[in-house]
Amino acid sequence: MEMMYWGGFIILIIFLLYLDLGVINKKDHEVKTKEALIWTFFWVFLSLLFTVFVYYAYELDWLTTHLSASQVAEGMTQMSGYEASLKYLTGYIIEKSLSLDNIFVIAMIFSYFKVPIIYQHEILTWGILGAIVFRGIMIIIGSTLIAEFDWVTYFFGALLLFSAVKMMTTGEDEEYSPTKNPFIKIAKKMFPVTDIVDGSFFKKIDGVKHITPLFVVLLVIETTDVMFAVDSIPAIFSVTTDSFIVFTSNIFAILGLRSLYFVLAAMMNKFKYIKMSLVFILAFVGVKMLLIHHYHFETWVSLSVIIGLLLIGVLSSIYANFRKKNEYL
Repeated sequence: MEMMYWGGFIILIIFLLYLDLGVINKKDHEVKTKEALIWTFFWVFLSLLFTVFVYYAYELDWLTTHLSASQVAEGMTQMSGYEASLKYLTGYIIEKSLSLDNIFVIAMIFSYFKVPIIYQHEILTWGILGAIVFRGIMIIIGSTLIAEFDWVTYFFGALLLFSAVKMMTTGEDEEYSPTKNPFIKIAKKMFPVTDIVDGSFFKKIDGVKHITPLFVVLLVIETTDVMFAVDSIPAIFSVTTDSFIVFTSNIFAILGLRSLYFVLAAMMNKFKYIKMSLVFILAFVGVKMLLIHHYHFETWVSLSVIIGLLLIGVLSSIYANFRKKNEYL
């Protein structure tokens, strides 16, 4: 029965992706802010609507929470619909908020390679498809490790704290250099590179297959997302180890990333304190994971802290922009 719901979710995602990529957004075009906003609201609405399914799926025991021996020994029981829906929402918000930093890096990559706006949509599309596959694999591996080895939670917690410190100490003006990406060097050894930019990833020139700059950009974005997933996947494991909740919240957060990019790309500099919010979110979930076997944070507490940290970052940025604007009046 459980496999039926997994299969149903995957079929739903494939259908939505086909509708989005194969029908509505089939042709390369410049995504306007209005279009991006509509799609962003659509993905957020769908993600929140899925909370209803999560509630009933666990309340009516359609899906079973698999507990490890240590969790049973600690007195943990099957999740109620209320607890499962809260965990799903918390995981979704964590993944969505951490994806903001990913958006900033994507913007720098596009700027570095001078990618025309008309082709950014297609690159992000393939980037998201790759991210779904890679994150699915990482979630399976992470869930298996946590179920088998309790000490993995301490490793993930330390990794999140390290990521928070690294993010805080990274200067805003520090330039991202895609040329340092090892996969780029490997790709260039396997294929000759052409300077032609016409929307394709590969080009045959004189009978020889070349990779285009757009493929290089896609490769950078894919490998960058894997690095970001090293932070975001452990972060959601601090909320729950239930693989269905982890996977669905992650996928819904990723699906709206492309449209969210086009909404935020033009206003990234207006929210300069968001980065500090992300630092504290990573630090919070890192500490939460380190204490997972010693102290249990209620899910609603985690959700409140994460939303509160995001709001502080947004409101602080708005206030700073307001003060700066008044200084010139």
